[in-house]
Amino acid sequence: MVILSELLSDLKFMLEYRRRVMPVQKELDRHAPKTDDLAPDFTLTDSRGTHTVTLSDFRSVKPVALVFGSYT
Repeated sequence: MVILSELLSDLKFMLEYRRRVMPVQKELDRHAPKTDDLAPDFTLTDSRGTHTVTLSDFRSVKPVALVFGSYT
C-alpha cells in the first residue's frame, strides 16, 4: 500500500510539473529555428586569433555542419 501511495504522489508531482513547464516550453519552441531556416550569420576567430571565418562566406559555396558539444 505504501508503494502505491508513493507512485500516486510521484504521478501527481509529474503532472503538476508538466502543467507548469509545458507553456514555457511551447513559448521557447515558437522561437526556435525551423527546418530549412537559414542559420543567423556569425563570425568566429581561429584558436590563435589570427584569422576570422564568417558563415555567410560559405553560403551557396559548400555545405556547413555546425557541431555543438564537448570533446573532453
